[in-house]
Amino acid sequence: MILLMGIAGSGKGTQGKMLADQFNYHLFSMGDVLRMYLTGEQRERILAGNLLGDKEVIEIVDKLLDAIPDEEGIILDGFPRTIPQAEWLLAQSKTGRFKLSLAVHLVATNEAVKARLIKRARIDDNEDAIEKRFAEYEKSTMPLIRWLNTNGVKVYDINAEQPVENVNQKIISTLKENNIN
Repeated sequence: MILLMGIAGSGKGTQGKMLADQFNYHLFSMGDVLRMYLTGEQRERILAGNLLGDKEVIEIVDKLLDAIPDEEGIILDGFPRTIPQAEWLLAQSKTGRFKLSLAVHLVATNEAVKARLIKRARIDDNEDAIEKRFAEYEKSTMPLIRWLNTNGVKVYDINAEQPVENVNQKIISTLKENNIN
């Protein structure tokens, strides 16, 4: 299992799809998954730029992981987003449910990703929701990245402001250096 992390608009979706195709892995994009499974009330919270609670998200991920045979590769795009989610994931890995290999952190400035998000023109990519996602990323995801590193999950920072192909090549090099294919 590979974790794909980064601020909204850093290219997680694009890189996740490319890697899933290149390595024949299953890709779970949490944004897409959540948009499929949301109730009306949950959808309202997401559209306002808020995140679902850890318990809600973990229940969905748990069901998704049940559907994949242990030996098949998985890319998780956008999960975990909080330390409690990471604690759950690491506990699952320690039981042997799957092998958690590493995390790829796509790093980009708020300015760069904001320009990408506005161009994407999704309903949840409005100015207020984007700002809330930036704040949530700083509050939850950045501490999570430090937590992963100190709890045995190596996180590799990759400059996501490069051309898509360069980012992809850097990720592939990182995976090969760690004997992941």
